[in-house]
Amino acid sequence: MSEVSGDVDYAALFDAVPTPLSVLNRDLVFVEANQAYLEITGRSHGELIGRHLFDVFPANPDDPNADGPRNLLASFRRVLETGKPDTMILQRYDIPRPGAEGGYEERYWSPVNTPVLGEDGSVRLIVNRVEDATAYVRDSLAHPSSLTGADTGDGLRAAGGKIAEAELYARARELYEHNERLRQAHAREHEVALTLQKAMLPTHMPLERRNAAVRYRPAQGSLNVCGDWYDMINLSEDRFAVAVGDVVGRGLEAASVMGQLRSALSAAMRVADGPAQALYGLDLYARSLDGALATTAVKLDIDTHTHTLTYSSAGHLPPMVCHPDGYTELLDQATDVPLAARSRPSHRPQAITTYVPDSTLVLYTDGLVERREESIDVGLKRLSESLVRHRDLGPEEIADNLLEDLGMNQGTADDAALVVIKL
Repeated sequence: MSEVSGDVDYAALFDAVPTPLSVLNRDLVFVEANQAYLEITGRSHGELIGRHLFDVFPANPDDPNADGPRNLLASFRRVLETGKPDTMILQRYDIPRPGAEGGYEERYWSPVNTPVLGEDGSVRLIVNRVEDATAYVRDSLAHPSSLTGADTGDGLRAAGGKIAEAELYARARELYEHNERLRQAHAREHEVALTLQKAMLPTHMPLERRNAAVRYRPAQGSLNVCGDWYDMINLSEDRFAVAVGDVVGRGLEAASVMGQLRSALSAAMRVADGPAQALYGLDLYARSLDGALATTAVKLDIDTHTHTLTYSSAGHLPPMVCHPDGYTELLDQATDVPLAARSRPSHRPQAITTYVPDSTLVLYTDGLVERREESIDVGLKRLSESLVRHRDLGPEEIADNLLEDLGMNQGTADDAALVVIKL
């Protein structure tokens, strides 16, 4: 740890904090511990630093039902996987008595594990904060009225305390197990939805031929898989079409609706006379599909012979073009309401614009540019500035840099799809 920074001695400050704290690396090896932690565990600094947590505090071999170490390990793994703090309920975790007397001492703890993130957003260290609840639990054995609200008399206090302790611990375990079941169910839903979503996104796209790159970033969190999609098809030697869309909602339903809409639009792109007609057909289909209301989508036809972009948008964020001289423009002259938003279907607007060869076109979903408590214009400006900086690179490099500059590699609360095309 850094000893001094400016006028603050952070090492001394850490050591003086009255709350027991230890610092572990990603391998769960002790890096540091403050005085309060040493006192409640009965260990010296030298007995901890450089050693694995579960080597210093192994499970009690005389208690076959001991699950404190297993629960603590699961908490650490959640912190490493999510990069978020994890608060645990009351845990019984017996620790070896220090010195030569041997044996284990019954102990109860309330742990909180907090990640320390590096510049790349990954977890570098874990701060393990513990509150020793042993005295409270033992006190309940002698004074059950503190928990039950009734004094049963000296002769029954110990027995009443045992009942109170058992009830307290049983209820805590019941809550923990319920939360674990919820966590596992959410994780399974996330995995199923993400697998379904990836399976329905196109894998055979004319990317190299059209000098294009695509990226998809799922949302961070177990229930945040959404309905973003992209597609690209060849129309002729000189023409191809590209589209992106975003279904309202999250989870399996959104992923399922996304797959159906993407397939419908992919078919319409092959037969419709232009983007507006394709979106009109998709609007008709969306009206018969539960969960498709207010879906946004944008479609472009690109003609490499005439250097023209023909486009139409159903409430989607406008594609962005960066010209070779660094000037950026939004394709926002043919924007209409989202799918199925009108009481009756109607024909959609369409616009056409020209481009200069070596321009860069990007299509994206709102997860790339929208942030809480921030105007969408700020996100669009950030995208524009990043695109200008990297416009001379190839599409793959541009895509990677855009994701980095817009903070997508650290995870966001929403999905993001991105298509980059060098025109």
